[in-house]
Amino acid sequence: MKSTTSALENDLPTDWMALDWQKELSNNITSVDELKAYLPLSYDEEADLRTVTEAHPMNIPRYYLSLIDPNDAHDPIRKLAVPAAEELVVAGAMGETTKDPYGDDKHDKGNGILHKYSYTALVVATEYCSMYCRHCFRKRMVGLPNHQTVENFHNAAKYIAAHPEITNVVISGGDPLLLPTHVIRKMLAALEDIPHLNFVRIGSRAPVVYPIRFADDELIDVLRDFGRKKTLQMPTHFNHPVELTSEAAEAIRRVREAGVTVNNQAVFLSGVNDDVETLTELMNGLLRIGVNPYYLYQCMPVARVRHHFQVPLKRGVDIVDEARRRMDGYAKRFKFIIGHDIGKLEICGRSGDTMVLKQIHARQEAPQECSRLLFRRLNDTGGWLDDLEEVDL
Repeated sequence: MKSTTSALENDLPTDWMALDWQKELSNNITSVDELKAYLPLSYDEEADLRTVTEAHPMNIPRYYLSLIDPNDAHDPIRKLAVPAAEELVVAGAMGETTKDPYGDDKHDKGNGILHKYSYTALVVATEYCSMYCRHCFRKRMVGLPNHQTVENFHNAAKYIAAHPEITNVVISGGDPLLLPTHVIRKMLAALEDIPHLNFVRIGSRAPVVYPIRFADDELIDVLRDFGRKKTLQMPTHFNHPVELTSEAAEAIRRVREAGVTVNNQAVFLSGVNDDVETLTELMNGLLRIGVNPYYLYQCMPVARVRHHFQVPLKRGVDIVDEARRRMDGYAKRFKFIIGHDIGKLEICGRSGDTMVLKQIHARQEAPQECSRLLFRRLNDTGGWLDDLEEVDL
């Protein structure tokens, strides 16, 4: 783990995995005054942070804060965790923004269930995370009152049981693994006897930002016990090689030994991983600790996110293609993805200024769109499908 020179350096734990995961959450950095004890802030930056956190709360575990170089104002881990004045920008050169780029609201079935693809049900189990990522596409929800939290997971399970077309469930949030272990056990138990479910996924960024959670033997036992009945997978979210610490590797090791397959869904982010060397090191490093590179998402056009995190597609396609040339064989298997309202689109590459995409998932009301090819004219600023002119071949 990288060393820091913060004012409280000597007060930081030396063995993060020995901590009580629930007690350590109370030490999270949630205010600008607390942050100032760890990171130097200019007068203007402090004022901006106070304004930003009124709209989008801050929540940073001390573990993740310790990965930041306090002397580097452009540190990529800092960009992921610490609020910035750019979050006040709601319009700019990148184009329009939206509150719901993935179309979640259109597919909300109540009880926290989002049913966009016929074969997949996503259950929003909680809106709490151990860290509030600054690039979150559910930024409008996280850290705010829980109006979409599942209050009765058994009602969600009843919906799933009544829809035999659903073959897999994603338990998401927020971060469901920040729920008490006994609650996770009950949630999984509600799904284990549904015959048409082939597998269950628990989406969590805890291995990255709060690996302390996986030192809990009871949690590992819960995952192992459920995995004996149904296949269990964990999509996680490493974005930068600095996040591949010994603690994160230990968390992944424990999860894998419980029989859980771990896949990574990174987001392509300006100033974080939008260069060939960083992407290559990230994907190769994931394999080293036993995580499968699965998706690299184009940053969504979310208000207060797009204008400082989204990479123009014309530049992004070239970065990803060059990085793939340098990666290990298994590392380059990830898909470069646009998670659009119409479904998931794989960015296959470009020929000249024409970008080629293939739709790999389609909304259940338009199944004929799956597997179609799409062609768009690239320009210098366009970062989203809707920014690009359609091309007929």
